Amino acid sequence: MSTPPKDVDSPLAKRIIYFDYDSSVIKDEYRDLIQAHAEFLNASKEGKAVLQGHTDERGSRDYNLALGQRRAESVQQAFTLLGVDPRKIEAVSFGEEKPTNESHDEAAWSQNRRVEIYYLGE
Repeated sequence: MSTPPKDVDSPLAKRIIYFDYDSSVIKDEYRDLIQAHAEFLNASKEGKAVLQGHTDERGSRDYNLALGQRRAESVQQAFTLLGVDPRKIEAVSFGEEKPTNESHDEAAWSQNRRVEIYYLGE
């Protein structure tokens, strides 16, 4: 199986890791989520993931692209430390280009500071 099951009760159903302002440090609360996805990738012969880094709108476009990349690479590094083959993981950044919430306040910005896990073939 190259994509995780769609069961909403599965820990693999959670695919978003949120970050603090101007940070690429993964919070402890996401340890189990990352562990579950790493175990899936380790068990799957063909599974491949794309880690999409995002930021809020504050900061320049170039700065936000770099920050989004650092966030995606932080998750990528966590996966590789858990034994995932680096060839199974691609880290990319969209910076501020794909917000999930387009409002201009802290509640919106906190939703936009994230890494989303996608599996190829979904």
